[in-house]
Amino acid sequence: MTQFHWFLPTSGDGTEVGSATVAAGAAKHARTASIGYLADVARTAEQSGFTAALTPVGAACPDPWIVCAAVAQHTERLKLLVAFRTGFALPTLVAQQAEAFQAMSGGRLALNAVTGGDGAEQRAYGDFLDHGERYRRTAECLEVIRRCWAGERFDYQGDHYRVEAGGFGRALDPAPPIYFGGASAAAEQVAAQLSDVYLMWGEPPAAIGERAARMRALATGHGRALRLGLRIHVIARPTAEQAWAEADRLLAGMDPERIAAAQQRFARMESVGQARMAALHGGRADSLVIAPNLWAGVGLVREGAGTALVGSYAEVAERISEYAALGVDEFILSAWPHLEEARRVGEHVLPLVRTTSA
Repeated sequence: MTQFHWFLPTSGDGTEVGSATVAAGAAKHARTASIGYLADVARTAEQSGFTAALTPVGAACPDPWIVCAAVAQHTERLKLLVAFRTGFALPTLVAQQAEAFQAMSGGRLALNAVTGGDGAEQRAYGDFLDHGERYRRTAECLEVIRRCWAGERFDYQGDHYRVEAGGFGRALDPAPPIYFGGASAAAEQVAAQLSDVYLMWGEPPAAIGERAARMRALATGHGRALRLGLRIHVIARPTAEQAWAEADRLLAGMDPERIAAAQQRFARMESVGQARMAALHGGRADSLVIAPNLWAGVGLVREGAGTALVGSYAEVAERISEYAALGVDEFILSAWPHLEEARRVGEHVLPLVRTTSA
């Protein structure tokens, strides 16, 4: 069954393309990310048919555990997809935090494990491991978390973690699903072995189809089944002309200096996925349509997911259905501002996708 999720703009919101974290190139947010506002976004997403809401993690955004624990008190069914940096807290503690969240929220937690692809940001946190070693630590981190939830006491000896008589002594039920993204070979191996949902950023369908087939094969090789997710923005309007006019408005709001600052930051990052996003537009604003209804303009100023589906409600629904046919099981969508657009997408796009898929 295809699932649809939304995004909580915990660093602020507005009518311009904002950054997931307030960093070089980010728009100045017009709406403060108060708990009141985030609760409004979450409730609207819940009422509009979304299953979960993703929160970002990074140096310039508030701690996702604290924010999501607060937002959970203002919603009834919506799951909170909490992003956390592997290696920044002991996995035994993360497992305990998850247990508490499940108890307090009625089992509405999902976890997005983030290894980190910006070396400068990692070092600012005090983490000096290189790219490859970070992924080896991530694998150990996720293994220990899963062992804690399994219900049996265990000992563990790895290169990064050592545990004696760890675990809760009882199984965590339900155990939160683990979402994980990354485009490097190291990331794919971790995802295939230890995640429940492998996340990709929006690329042309042919590229997503190839990655989906490879990831399913990798997971099968480990005796596992893997769900696949796509993180992408949407600009949907009653007509294609209106949607592309909105994309043009967003592009006009991106000052060249802001684009240059963002691209300079992205170029020094170690993330393979970020490099793939940058390659879609090459830092240029004159050739941003990279596939039918797929626009790379977001990635000029926003790190991470840098593409949007642009078109009429019917066109956007068709493109989502196309990705679903390629093997994408879950979609994490967003648009600016997140409050009004959650309602728009929920009312006008999701019903068309579900009708097509029925």
